[in-house]
Amino acid sequence: MLSNSRIFSYLKPKSEFSQNVLTLMTGTAIAQAIPIAISPILTRLYTPADFGVLAIFMAIIGIFGAIMSGRYEMAIMLPKKDEDAINIVALGFIIIVGITLFASLFIALFHQQIVFLFNNDEISIWLYFIPLTLFFTGFFNLLTYYNNRKKHYQEISNATILKSIILSIIQLLVGFIKHGATGLISGQIISTIFANMTLLKIITKDKKLVAKISITKMLALAKKYKDFPKFQVPHAFTGGLSLSAPIYVLSSFFSLSVVGFYSLSTKIIFMPLMIIAGASAKVFNQQITNIYNSKGDSYQFATNVLKSLLKKVFILFVIVVIFAPIIFELVFGEAWREAGVYTQILSPWILLNVLVSTISYIPSLVNMQKKAFVLSIVHVVFITIALLAGAYFSDIYLSLVLFSITQSLILLYNLQWMLKALKEGKK
Repeated sequence: MLSNSRIFSYLKPKSEFSQNVLTLMTGTAIAQAIPIAISPILTRLYTPADFGVLAIFMAIIGIFGAIMSGRYEMAIMLPKKDEDAINIVALGFIIIVGITLFASLFIALFHQQIVFLFNNDEISIWLYFIPLTLFFTGFFNLLTYYNNRKKHYQEISNATILKSIILSIIQLLVGFIKHGATGLISGQIISTIFANMTLLKIITKDKKLVAKISITKMLALAKKYKDFPKFQVPHAFTGGLSLSAPIYVLSSFFSLSVVGFYSLSTKIIFMPLMIIAGASAKVFNQQITNIYNSKGDSYQFATNVLKSLLKKVFILFVIVVIFAPIIFELVFGEAWREAGVYTQILSPWILLNVLVSTISYIPSLVNMQKKAFVLSIVHVVFITIALLAGAYFSDIYLSLVLFSITQSLILLYNLQWMLKALKEGKK
């Protein structure tokens, strides 16, 4: 019989990559498990239309939140000196403040036009909270990349868990006392604020490093890494648009309930899959940078990561394809069975998206942001056409089928060319 020490030794991850992934994955798993656990309660406190309002709000945040710091957060991993990295953080923060002020002014001037665009009066009051949410979303991305550079995986994990706890508490408490989407959206806003405070404390402890922040250094680094805002901002924008396009099209041509079904269907299946993929991506970015810069076999490393990831998620994927409608009806209530049907239709896209998102840092690493940007434009155009084709016939199922097929083909091509870029870079 194996002793306890030998058992624990056997179960312990052997490589540094696996250990770091496990640290992030554990925190992310706990953070994601909490919203999943309370989802059966939330679906009985809030209507599909309420989730539709939340989906529209988060779609706006999803598009603009990723570009708040000019994508300079992507450059934080690259400098050899921490002094340069902290100056990039400061540069990103200044950009975030500027965009937040511009967003506030824009919404104040064009509030009614935006409401008309979404064809939804329910979103009206929440538009005023978008600049605040964008600020903390952008800052959280910035802080996460810096802590990732410093290998503060446990701290990132703790912040993610805290964010999830605050989110869940607010959504439950407000849901019990007030109807509408108030609890869903306010939970998103307040939880992001708390997560920022947690990660910011870690950086401010190193006062000597913070004291090295200077305008001169920031300007020099802004120029050195100018390709990130030049190519990554448009790329991130179009990437966010590709994810949010279904929300915009569905809200314009179908009901808020349809938007709510789509939102929950993708959220529930993405959560467990992205627990693994999200943690892998954070560590992958750090590891692949070191391997590539040291002329190691980055192609083999990337393919090994993808194979390992596919093994982890494939069983869950098969279960979803077969049993999704039944699972949604039993867990979330009879009214939500339709969301399970949506999940079945979208499952090929969801699986491929998990794989591609894990290695999405490769274009930045090999300096092929321009190609990635061009492909992201093509991506948005084709999926929008696919969605509109179904909307033209007023057929939600046709829209989702065409959307899923188009997304899958594009993601397969992206997977192929990114791996090829690593292989050619090795040569």
